[in-house]
Amino acid sequence: MNKRSTEILVGLFVVLGALGLLFLALKAANLGSFSNGGETYVVQARFDNIGGLKARAPVRSAGVNVGRVTSVVLDTQTYQGLATMEINKNVVFPKDSSAKILTSGLLGDQYIGIEPGGDTNNLANGDVITQTQSAVVLENLIGQFLFDKAADGGESKAP
Repeated sequence: MNKRSTEILVGLFVVLGALGLLFLALKAANLGSFSNGGETYVVQARFDNIGGLKARAPVRSAGVNVGRVTSVVLDTQTYQGLATMEINKNVVFPKDSSAKILTSGLLGDQYIGIEPGGDTNNLANGDVITQTQSAVVLENLIGQFLFDKAADGGESKAP
């Protein structure tokens, strides 16, 4: 009987460990919506370059998660990237707010940062954020730097 109860306890411990790893994996992949079951409203933003932004990326304001990107598609009329976001209902932004695609750290995941404006009217469900700043693509910056150096002949200019 003592051996059987030890085996049951070990089995329960293994099952709890597996559930803990599953929970951690879902939170790390930003797939689990355990913390926010509240209502949301949908807004969209158009960007010239989406970069590596993906669906389920966070939407942040002042570093705080306020929503999530639900889809990223190409607008076939304007040939711009169209990001659709769900914002928590308890967080309202003025209509003249701006959206930027930012990167967590030097090579981290991309997210949308919203900077509030000063308008008295707020964004509503279905509105489009018109003031946007596209993603800064590291490869483009390196290519531009190398092209500029090649155009200068590799010379450094003395002051």
